[in-house]
Amino acid sequence: MKNSFKPVRVLLVLALVSVVSVCASAASISARSARLHSKSSHRATIRSTETAHASKRPSQSQHRARLVRASVRTSAHRRFNEHFATSSFAEDQTFGDVAAGEDPIVRRAAIDALGNMNGTVVAIDPASGRILAMVNQKLALSAGAIPCSTIKVPVALAALSENLITKDTTVMLSKYSGMTLTQALAHSNNAYFETVGRRLGFEKYSYYAHQFGLGELAGWDIAGEHLGTFPNTPLQEKLGGVGKMCSFGESISMTPLQLGALLSAMANGGTLYYLQHPASPEEVVSFQPRVKRHLDIGPLVPQIADGMAGAVQYGTARSLRLSFSDEPVLGKTGTCSNDAGTRYGWFGSFANTEFGRIVVVVFLEGGRPTFGPKAAELAGHFYRNLEDHNFFASQPSLQPASTAGMDSSFR
Repeated sequence: MKNSFKPVRVLLVLALVSVVSVCASAASISARSARLHSKSSHRATIRSTETAHASKRPSQSQHRARLVRASVRTSAHRRFNEHFATSSFAEDQTFGDVAAGEDPIVRRAAIDALGNMNGTVVAIDPASGRILAMVNQKLALSAGAIPCSTIKVPVALAALSENLITKDTTVMLSKYSGMTLTQALAHSNNAYFETVGRRLGFEKYSYYAHQFGLGELAGWDIAGEHLGTFPNTPLQEKLGGVGKMCSFGESISMTPLQLGALLSAMANGGTLYYLQHPASPEEVVSFQPRVKRHLDIGPLVPQIADGMAGAVQYGTARSLRLSFSDEPVLGKTGTCSNDAGTRYGWFGSFANTEFGRIVVVVFLEGGRPTFGPKAAELAGHFYRNLEDHNFFASQPSLQPASTAGMDSSFR
């Protein structure tokens, strides 16, 4: 009987071994499947992560925008670290001024507007070239400074004269964006005037700049007047070339009187007068205008007017409207610094009233508080002071000598 159970035990052992083998095989297959699934899941995770990262990659336009923002931050950081060696404030601006032949109302308005800022205010009757007031004559008659963005005005006149642009011509500044003259003047866009300046070229730019009075004395026998400079050769390309000369006035020195004379010619329809500064009441009585030359800019001025008005209404000179909005004002700001640590703030303008026009140039020098919009703000105070004294309505002599070529919207 014992032997009869041996085959059964053998079969049971074989069956048990078979079961164990099957289980081991199944376990091996399960583990291999798990590993394969894990690898597949890992690859899927990688693909999913790559897809997510790809979706987060900026487009070209987003990348350009980030570069621009980085550039702005860098520029802001540089401006923040800029050091200035000149004070924006002074207390003796009128010392030594010869004022006996000036209009007392205009002079008082200019002195009050300038306050304690280190600068000069020059007011001119564009119908005759008579300087009505010149506060801080030492600075006004000096050799001048970089014109900064005020140089955009003669550049615009030159480009219009050469039919390179009209006020509505869109100048492409990149593949996707462009700007008109009106927008570029109102917002003082450097890229626009660099582009236009390169199209104009140095030879034509130089010709028109001299026609408009740069590089020559603006006054007639004014004691102490110095000469600004306009170079005989263009700025080196590595420094920006003619584009930088046309957008920023680099390598040019302009005086407040030169800017005032050009703005006076724009305000009166194209007559560039020698500026005269009467030294006594007797010289006022015997005053006679002196014409330097006639400029063919009368038809062009209305094309610039919208941009200069826009600067005051919504652009770089809008600070003027904080104190004066009674009459339309056309103007242009300028801000820049030299290598010696002096910042310049320019604002040249004229009030375009129903009674006539008056030109005012505010030129400031100093440090961080000095810039173009501040000069525009002071011009607003000046116009406010004149308006409060009913100056425009009481001065029939401010009527322009000529309005030929000006359309009704400009008048």
